[in-house]
Amino acid sequence: MVAPKNKNRFAFVIPVYNHAGTVARVVKDALKLGYPVFVVDDGSTDNTYDQIKDIAGIQILRHPQNQGKGAAILTGFAAAAKVADWAITMDADSQHYPEDARKLINAIQKIRPIVVGARSGMTGEHVPWTSSFGRKFSNFWVRTSGGPAVSDSQSGFRIYPLPETLNLKTKARRFQFEVEILVQAERKGIPVVEAPVRVRYNPEGGRISHFRPFVDFLRNSSTFTRLIFRRIFPLR
Repeated sequence: MVAPKNKNRFAFVIPVYNHAGTVARVVKDALKLGYPVFVVDDGSTDNTYDQIKDIAGIQILRHPQNQGKGAAILTGFAAAAKVADWAITMDADSQHYPEDARKLINAIQKIRPIVVGARSGMTGEHVPWTSSFGRKFSNFWVRTSGGPAVSDSQSGFRIYPLPETLNLKTKARRFQFEVEILVQAERKGIPVVEAPVRVRYNPEGGRISHFRPFVDFLRNSSTFTRLIFRRIFPLR
């Protein structure tokens, strides 16, 4: 595949589902960096759309029903690929500092990698146990599935090269998308690198997580089982 001649065009892709209390702040902070901003409302049932509809300079894409974080990201990628060579993904729950995107950009050298923002401060008293345990669980199984050895495979703050990422054959469309795509990238020879980013978990900051430990554990297990099976028995 021939890479785009201009390798320096970036755009934010922000998937959102029922984050009315935080999404406007996240979007406005992202706009400060001067890149196009695509917000994908994945079938929100609260007033998320009302919080962002009047923010100038952004493009809002809407799913009529919730399809999952991975599906929302892919919708954003397809739109961003028309104006950018790289997509910067960021969660809408305000845990990230948008200005840290510069750290991810600086990690791009001559290659065209996926850059994962490795979150620091994941051991504080306000960090949900599902986040700290889930990261360790996910890191192990990503590696076991044939993916890269990364320290934060669940971080949603990333940079993806376009259009290469759109050509990866990922099947997961919910939270599992973000771990599967690392495995698929490794298999296709797309490098995965990390850069340190900050994280905030403020119990009074209105942060909402839609991660459901039991349901998503089952989905994670199903995804990793499929990936490990394909590692052992690759398709011809």
